[in-house]
Amino acid sequence: MSRTANCYDNATMESFWATLKAECFGSSVPSTRAQARSMVFDYIETFYNPVRLHSALGFQSPLAFELSIQNN
Repeated sequence: MSRTANCYDNATMESFWATLKAECFGSSVPSTRAQARSMVFDYIETFYNPVRLHSALGFQSPLAFELSIQNN
């Protein structure tokens, strides 16, 4: 949650939720909560963290970025 009178605190999470909704669900709506949880888990663990490139991380995936930090 953002601090009082600071609308930029929440921008990162709002961007993530928009990306998740567009890329994970697209036009399909899960029929059950279990199906939604499975879709979100699959999206994050098999695409978002290991594959998807992020400009804020020098166009690396979060996993590659973490590994580069650990190796330094």
